[in-house]
Amino acid sequence: MTDILMPALSPTMEEGTLAKWHVKTGDTVKSGDVIAEIETDKATMEVEAVDEGVVGEILVAEGTEGVKVNTPIARLTEEGEAAAPAPKAEAPKAEASKVEPAPAKAPEPAKAEAPEPTPAAPAPAKAADGGRIFASPLARRLAEQKGIDLAGVTGSGPHGRIVKVDIDKAEPGNAKPAPVAAPAGASASAPRQAQSLEQMGIAPGSYDLIPLDGMRKTVARRMTDSFRDVPHFPLNIDLEIDELLAARAKINAMLEKQGVKVSVNDLVIKAAAVALMRVPEANASYTPDGIAMHHHADIAMAVAVPGGLITPIIRSAETKGLAQIATEAKDLAERARTKKLKPEEFQGGTFSISNLGMFGIKSFASIINEPQGAILSVGAGEKRPVVRGNELAIATVMSVTLTCDHRVVDGATGARWLAAFKPLIEDPLNMIV
Repeated sequence: MTDILMPALSPTMEEGTLAKWHVKTGDTVKSGDVIAEIETDKATMEVEAVDEGVVGEILVAEGTEGVKVNTPIARLTEEGEAAAPAPKAEAPKAEASKVEPAPAKAPEPAKAEAPEPTPAAPAPAKAADGGRIFASPLARRLAEQKGIDLAGVTGSGPHGRIVKVDIDKAEPGNAKPAPVAAPAGASASAPRQAQSLEQMGIAPGSYDLIPLDGMRKTVARRMTDSFRDVPHFPLNIDLEIDELLAARAKINAMLEKQGVKVSVNDLVIKAAAVALMRVPEANASYTPDGIAMHHHADIAMAVAVPGGLITPIIRSAETKGLAQIATEAKDLAERARTKKLKPEEFQGGTFSISNLGMFGIKSFASIINEPQGAILSVGAGEKRPVVRGNELAIATVMSVTLTCDHRVVDGATGARWLAAFKPLIEDPLNMIV
């Protein structure tokens, strides 16, 4: 008898929605058969059977949300073997507990400090002085699986943050015991609790509350971690793009019979990739063990989707022509909006591009997409007065901002990258010479 567990379909996945079953009780499955579809915060993916057997019991029904990773979702039996009773998955129980409040009872401070059984994601650990222990989501999950108390681990990440390598080095037996919680009010340094809107003076009933879905939670967590932990700074330049627009028109005329249309963003992706090859120090990531210098320019492009955004990746963009980049970018964006991307199509990347020019945004600075060393924010092209020699002229100008991780891309490196990027945009022939 074998349990089928909720798979972790990405390194950051903690829970998902069991969207659809492709099998039913009594069906015989073999390794490689598609048995279910799982919705994560980023995509909908098919799950294949790892073992052979007969589906003895379905433990989690279709449409169940918040199913935790490694939760049993079904059970396989061998021919002739009866299915043993099994406890139902945690997700439905957790949902039931939310709608059936426990009877009121006297406050129990000690109980409030105790960890809840089998949490969906490890709650923020507390240091001995009541302060929060900063750790990456992956480190928290590994620590929970290994029984390691984060309070006994020294972080080697930025600002002392605990990362995966620290958990790998820690031994469960050597971890310090969790500190005993101080009585309520004993510590003046305890973190401020989040306040409800009512506590902040907003009247009940004056707003609609939209629950956070998995994607919004993930975006919120990753952007908060990045903005807090990564020492970042912006660099801004203006680019004249009249030559680029003229080149785009000629390229699209040549590709018309192929049904391919190159966008300004496709040209930006290609120029960014070429510039990364010419200034390889900008195509890098900070790690606790050293600076990772990437061999290829894997360009992640920000795509707005319902409930958040996702960054599908053009791999080795420096090796691809504009027609191939345009075709891939269109396909990835369309599948991103329908949650049909595979994990390898949106995980990783060495550099990001976020383009809000189509919305008329003139200039903005993006938050770095860890572990990448930089992200380029692209504004709208618009007619502006420019000075050429001693003469005033009109040009189509586009403002861009490069946000850099100062640990790996310092000011001089970022400036050199922009200096390499600028002529590629202002005269696209430079991309091929």
